[in-house]
Amino acid sequence: MKSWMGDPVWAISSETVNSLVGLSLNFFFILPLMNSVGIRLIDAPVLHPMSEGLFNFVIGWTLMFAPLLFTDRRRDRYKGSLEVLWGFQMFLTNTFLIPYMAIRLNEAEPNETPSKRSRLGDVMTNGAAIVGLTGGLVCLISALWALFGRMDGNFGSISDRWEFLVGYLGSERLAYAFIWDICLYLVFQPWLIGDNLQNVQKDKVSIVNYLRFVPVAGLVAYLLYLNIDDEL
Repeated sequence: MKSWMGDPVWAISSETVNSLVGLSLNFFFILPLMNSVGIRLIDAPVLHPMSEGLFNFVIGWTLMFAPLLFTDRRRDRYKGSLEVLWGFQMFLTNTFLIPYMAIRLNEAEPNETPSKRSRLGDVMTNGAAIVGLTGGLVCLISALWALFGRMDGNFGSISDRWEFLVGYLGSERLAYAFIWDICLYLVFQPWLIGDNLQNVQKDKVSIVNYLRFVPVAGLVAYLLYLNIDDEL
């Protein structure tokens, strides 16, 4: 019998696996959008737009966490690889952020100096504005897609889609995982941004401090107004 969380982790159904594969192929809606303009290298799997929207919303938000982690002033208290941490966060679950958030609360070592960022860290930090706009756009498209995507696919009205979402959240392990990720981000986003307001352009600190509590939008604001000329 399925629990309200879906199948237990040791007995994930083939239906769940197939759904995960289909969602992954529709990453950032690239395949569906290519198909819509006549480019059919691969046909995009047709899944319920609510599940596609939820998946890509979480992935878009996760993308934006990379520059935030790489500019976190307490990041050196975590002795592991931030690249691996973010990779697990991006492609598995942001539950991996929980130990990081605990470790960064440790006392700083004497004469602690910020370590040099990796190549990925430099790319994500220097391109923070682009990452923010990309991630924010994906989240917006995801919300619109969930409500209005695949209108020719017999997925029903907004109320029908909402009804599907309620059932999806109550019976599918993937949906539970996505909601868990969103709940963690609702806590971690304002926490990390609040600890790193000194990284923001001085004339934008107040607006970022206000928006940090707004899901997605606060992180977009942080990345847009990040002062990359500072020694972070």
